[in-house]
Amino acid sequence: MADLPVHTIVFEILTRVPAKDVGRSKSVCKQWYALLSTQDFVRIHCSRSLVSSNQRVLLIDDLTCSVHPIIFQSNDYGPSSIVTFPFHHQNNDVSILSHLNGLLCVCLNHTYELLLWNPTTTAFKHLSTPDSHGFYINNLDAIGLYVDADDDYKVLHIKRRSGVLGVYVYSREVDSWRNIPFITRQEYLSPHFNWSAGTFCGGTLYFTVCECWIGGMNVVICFDVNSEQFKEISFPPVPSTGMVQGVLVNVKNELHMFASTGMFEMTIDLWTLQGDYWIKVLSCPPIPPISLSLWCDITHYVTNGNWFVMTKLGKLFTIEMDMKPFECFYPVTWFRGFKGAVFVETIVSTSI
Repeated sequence: MADLPVHTIVFEILTRVPAKDVGRSKSVCKQWYALLSTQDFVRIHCSRSLVSSNQRVLLIDDLTCSVHPIIFQSNDYGPSSIVTFPFHHQNNDVSILSHLNGLLCVCLNHTYELLLWNPTTTAFKHLSTPDSHGFYINNLDAIGLYVDADDDYKVLHIKRRSGVLGVYVYSREVDSWRNIPFITRQEYLSPHFNWSAGTFCGGTLYFTVCECWIGGMNVVICFDVNSEQFKEISFPPVPSTGMVQGVLVNVKNELHMFASTGMFEMTIDLWTLQGDYWIKVLSCPPIPPISLSLWCDITHYVTNGNWFVMTKLGKLFTIEMDMKPFECFYPVTWFRGFKGAVFVETIVSTSI
């Protein structure tokens, strides 16, 4: 260590400190500010921040927006801190659509505008443009946030308007939108299909596309973020005698799906994607009846081997699993509700 240059020692130490401490460290001197602002520092700090202790739950209600640490030992939240939105809004009408590495893609419901927001640094970026890009309509559109091989954070926006489907990509690096082709079945344009938010895993964004009735069609649409090509794969072979939900989650860079079926008493199976095929990992005991108005918004693994289902009203259901615990948990926000998110505290910027 004594032979290492001071620059390297500082770099190695500060890439391991909490995100908020990095922000304070920028004020130490000009050299530290320059070092802590480089893309290499942000990328390495982000990769080292993806641990359970840096996970937070953000909850939005009509009056407040609060951030809660998670206490894994008791399956509960720690003391909350109130967050003030740094952008204009009306009565907390902010929907969380997607999240990745500390960035949230959110929609202002009163204007339909899309924004990128880092709740830890408070930085934000408006994505809407005068030529109608970056405007989101609930139940018609789908959003996926991802990072490509060039470390450029991007937003995929799938828009359905009057039977016409358009696909657009926003690049943080060039700060603009562009259209890309989308070739798939025409019936997915119908409002009878619900699109989930995108889940980023292994260089691909995955969306569940489900018909809104019992026995309807359910598929998974895959978007390769580097080739920008789409393809369709099958849903896990679950019974279609009741309502079917598929909640995707990235677990250690492997795609998993919690596939739930039923009407009042829900049965949930955990599947993992291998190639283009789903392999069942386990079946959970049936969950006690859950009102349809309380169906899942957020699911996440925790380090003790359990996973939670969070309802729209913030109530937690815990399901115990006899599985090897993971080093950290991996969250997903589902498309039925947008009033919460599990995110990692990072210094990833909303703009270059």
